[in-house]
Amino acid sequence: MVTEQRTYPPARDPEPATEPVDYAALNAVYGVLMTAVVLTTRERAREEPISGRELVPIAAATFALSKVIAREKIGTWMREPFVEDPAGERRPRGRRLQRAVGELVTCTRCVGAWSALGIVGLRLASPDSGRIVTNVLAASAANDWLQSGFKLLCAAVNQRES
Repeated sequence: MVTEQRTYPPARDPEPATEPVDYAALNAVYGVLMTAVVLTTRERAREEPISGRELVPIAAATFALSKVIAREKIGTWMREPFVEDPAGERRPRGRRLQRAVGELVTCTRCVGAWSALGIVGLRLASPDSGRIVTNVLAASAANDWLQSGFKLLCAAVNQRES
């Protein structure tokens, strides 16, 4: 006859890396920031709304900014408190909110939502400054795409020649 052996108190699983409340906290901060942008810029947005033709440069600027934060060496200082990088493999560090932020800052799509909020907020709060920042970042994004395309083209030519 086999009996089940129990330990008292029951063994606990180690604390999970993150909890839903950690993600809820990040969503709450995002929601507060979005609300602040809407409330503080609503008058200016009526005077100088974002036009449809501005959406492409804003999207490109968002791409460039999120890539800098989540992937580039120059964004390391923002990621460092939340991300470890053993052997070139970026992984969120810590537990709970620290780890949730680490997940956020290593995800270009996640950072993209926050970047878009900042870029759109700047454009609405200070249209001239917003356009300048958007244009610089959009030109940077175009450079990324052109450099990647050139690299692919060179690789294809080199492969055909060998």
